[in-house]
Amino acid sequence: MSEKILEKKPNMTWYRFARFAGRMFCKLFFKVQFYGMENIPQEGAFLMVSNHQSLLDPLFCGAFIEKPLCFLARDSLFKIRFFGRLVATLNTIPVRRGTADLSAVKAVIARLKKGNSVCLYPEATRTRDGRIAALKPGFRLICRRGNAPVVPVVIDGAFECWPRHKKMFSPGRIVVSYGKVITVEQINTMSDAEFADNLTDILRKMQSACREQQGKEPYNY
Repeated sequence: MSEKILEKKPNMTWYRFARFAGRMFCKLFFKVQFYGMENIPQEGAFLMVSNHQSLLDPLFCGAFIEKPLCFLARDSLFKIRFFGRLVATLNTIPVRRGTADLSAVKAVIARLKKGNSVCLYPEATRTRDGRIAALKPGFRLICRRGNAPVVPVVIDGAFECWPRHKKMFSPGRIVVSYGKVITVEQINTMSDAEFADNLTDILRKMQSACREQQGKEPYNY
């Protein structure tokens, strides 16, 4: 992947317009409820870590918060004529699927050091059954090198609205819950494996609480 794309400066006017359009889209087709938005830091960079239920997750995570977010997208999207340029203008970092992409890791760390916040989906792929897969160790390095706290996020309802086996989404209710910040100091007390296990547990507990609040049956882990 070319350094030009990795270092391309986002067009913030276009980003804000796209964010506004995303909000209108969500309001038109979904009933979206948010909890814990007070947990989102108002200053400084942070790493938003979310479960991955559908292709619309970046909209649910970022369209309704004021702080711009950088996202990761598979590198093949950047090769599509015109669309690739469009994706690059939306704070997006290309990543190679199925391999440890060090260039993407470096790009994320660089964004964090510049004060930009980044949203990650460490499950790497959309859920097949709504459950949150065990997170793999490794992204603690990003937090440590980027000196960034973590905001855990759980999306519920998107799997029912657009599971990976369906070609088109269905309107429905979406709940997005932002958890309490995990500070850099807390992260540094844990090993890579401990941090991955701890964050997996946090996300699953947040998901269970979210589903119980809606009168849904929690997933059995």
